[in-house]
Amino acid sequence: MRSVITARNVGKQYRLGGRGGGYRTLRDTVAAAVRKGVSGPSGPRQVAPTLWALKDVNFDVSPTDVLGIIGKNGAGKSTLLKILSRVTTPTLGRIEMHGRVGSLLEVGTGFHPELTGRENIFLNGAIMGEKRADIRRKFDQIVDFAEVEKFVDTPVKHYSSGMYVRLAFAAAAFMELEILIVDEALAVGDAAFQKKCLGRMGEAAREGRTILFVSHSMTALESLCNRVIWIDHGKVVGEGEPRKVIADYIESANKTAAPREVGVYSWEGHRRGTGEVQFGGFRVMNDRGEDSLEFRMSDTIVAEVEFTAHADVENAVFSFSLLDAASQAVVTTWVGRREVTPLTAGERGTFRIVLPKNSLRARRYFFNLGVANAQNNEVPYDIWAGGGTEFFVGYPEDLNDLDLLVGHDVALVTLPVRTEIEISS
Repeated sequence: MRSVITARNVGKQYRLGGRGGGYRTLRDTVAAAVRKGVSGPSGPRQVAPTLWALKDVNFDVSPTDVLGIIGKNGAGKSTLLKILSRVTTPTLGRIEMHGRVGSLLEVGTGFHPELTGRENIFLNGAIMGEKRADIRRKFDQIVDFAEVEKFVDTPVKHYSSGMYVRLAFAAAAFMELEILIVDEALAVGDAAFQKKCLGRMGEAAREGRTILFVSHSMTALESLCNRVIWIDHGKVVGEGEPRKVIADYIESANKTAAPREVGVYSWEGHRRGTGEVQFGGFRVMNDRGEDSLEFRMSDTIVAEVEFTAHADVENAVFSFSLLDAASQAVVTTWVGRREVTPLTAGERGTFRIVLPKNSLRARRYFFNLGVANAQNNEVPYDIWAGGGTEFFVGYPEDLNDLDLLVGHDVALVTLPVRTEIEISS
């Protein structure tokens, strides 16, 4: 089977502080003269330093592949997608692509701000090679999916970032494209829309499209993708089955992560917070203390996460939510009264969660972990959302071994319920 995308020895170099070549406008010429006059006579010409954003990147993508791309901020993920979207060209190597490409790289690209949503849908479709009749046939689907019916005849410069990205995604996802490239722009949408986008990408994959998807949501990548590549410092350092590559990436990220600046709110990947207390290593175990990511219904599940206090904290509260692969909360301790823990800078500890004889249904789950000030839950010390906390619950070999009846597998949990029938006559 011929690859839809082939990348061979791809490299991209940027000149730091340098001004690229290309065409010079009158404004460029005047600006250069002013800079020369202000800075005075120059000595020997300085060579600007360079940075390789990508180097020696090789991979193949087959038809119907859903390829996830992971890596830390600055690893080169977005640069690769820009090359694949033909926004920029590689410095070295070659890219071969077969089929029409639609891309959603970031909010603000792809639409003309002065045109209305309606006009941009038709313009975008025409650029992608769609016939006007085909665009008209899909128009209602696009508008309905994007939830912008009331604003479709308003110039998109007046749209919120969420409205913009919803329409941009819908306009690309419903076109008859062979390849769809989606960067982290979906982070702008709310949780409900993100879930809808993932569903649409799954439909597109089943229709035979090839999808490349960059995301910091490891759960979304694992549920959607059949392959994942991991990019670090511009090079592919891992490739293969999503669960294995993601586990290696998370383990590496947690081992090499430096403590965040204390007292300054930051959000990177699946972690965010002000850093007074920060989580460290995470593990999931069975009731014998053995590491495990696969369990049966009614098994005891134990999760542990290490933490370190980087400042004195009087009112720390630890919480968790357990979510399924569709990001639906099954269990949560985020609300209600919780135990307060005082911590001193330098103290270390373990936050332990025990699910005795779990009553979970057979599917994939992940944890959201949090530690915050009991007096101000709105600004957490550390939130660990999803990435690297996944595990799977399966059916026992014999359902009759369960103390609880399973029934149709549509519920979130199985509770110890007793039913009775009383016949009065």
